[in-house]
Amino acid sequence: MAAEVVMPALGMAQETGTLLRWLKAPGDEVAEGEPLMEIETDKATVEIEAPASGVLADVRAGVGDEVPVGRVVALILRAGEEPPPAAEAEAGPAPTPEPAPEPAGTAGPAGAEAPARVLASPLARRAARERGVDLAAVTGTGPDGAVLLADVPAPDRARQEPGLTELGALWRRMAERVTRSWTTTPHFHLLREARADRLEGRLAAAGDQAGRQLTYTDLLVRLTATALRRHPELNSSWRDGRVLRCPDVHVGLAVAVEDGLVVPVIRDADRLDLAGIAARRVDLVERAREGRLDPADLSGGTFTISNLGMYGVDAFLAVINPPQAAILTVGRVAPRVVAEGDRPVVRPTVGLGLACDHRVVDGARAASFLQTLVGLVERADPEDFTADGGARVGSGAEEEEPWLEVDGS
Repeated sequence: MAAEVVMPALGMAQETGTLLRWLKAPGDEVAEGEPLMEIETDKATVEIEAPASGVLADVRAGVGDEVPVGRVVALILRAGEEPPPAAEAEAGPAPTPEPAPEPAGTAGPAGAEAPARVLASPLARRAARERGVDLAAVTGTGPDGAVLLADVPAPDRARQEPGLTELGALWRRMAERVTRSWTTTPHFHLLREARADRLEGRLAAAGDQAGRQLTYTDLLVRLTATALRRHPELNSSWRDGRVLRCPDVHVGLAVAVEDGLVVPVIRDADRLDLAGIAARRVDLVERAREGRLDPADLSGGTFTISNLGMYGVDAFLAVINPPQAAILTVGRVAPRVVAEGDRPVVRPTVGLGLACDHRVVDGARAASFLQTLVGLVERADPEDFTADGGARVGSGAEEEEPWLEVDGS
């Protein structure tokens, strides 16, 4: 029986995806797991693998088509199998795969050596293909002269309004997504400042154990996952007038990429130790910036963290990433004046912000979650960063622990 190739959902709120290109042509043999097509959603641009081995047939979507999630876009037939008659009637024009670029140093038609491949980002290459721009004629502004998306001239630029910037599909959909979230989700925000001297010390100690690849984000992912286990109402979503509590803790990280913002997910963050979280973060961020994320990397997030501390931001407020109920914002760790008893002292602190969906959680419960998180940050107990650290956290009904009071030494 023929295997259906469908437009996949990269997130719970996704409705459509845009087909950017076919990597195989009708009649080509494909192997299960082999890249078959490239699609773009409001989250990212990803390659979709073939669901089965066989021959690609009955292609129903062309380049640039926006296709509803779940719709069949092609079939994969077994050897000797014919497509169903109804499917044949729906078949559209046969798209042709984009030829792979010739490697540098290969001979051209006249035996001449082909020019070296231009250094460019994946998004810039795709934009150049779509706009008919020769990358070799573009001056790159990226590292080592690499061509970035912003360097690729827009089509008919001479007829455009001066100062008008063309936006990529990822940015446009991101704009639509946050606009929908802001206008349909009743947001409220909380801000706290947490002492970070012990967190700073824990980062230095743990960094030596993990090749110095750890960041404050890694520590906060682990502590946030622990706090979510204690306050499951923050690890929930609003569904058709009801609240759905998610049994697993999958923390998304907001990552700025060349063409917008994506939120890859660290799955089961409450069950990973620091080394596991750091390894996952490094892999996701690298592949996000190279445009190589898989659908599974972007799906299933139950809570999001957005860290702008590396840009010198002290604190900020964010828009919720639907259908999640909350997002945590993180500012920079910096020395600030705090009260220690009856005297002012200078200690490192970090600004934390929490945006919540008021349909799912109220102010008191959100404040309780933030209080728990601040307590975890301020004590920075080594046991809280182990793989089973979250298992030691209760339901939240117990009395407030004395460790919330931080020793100033």
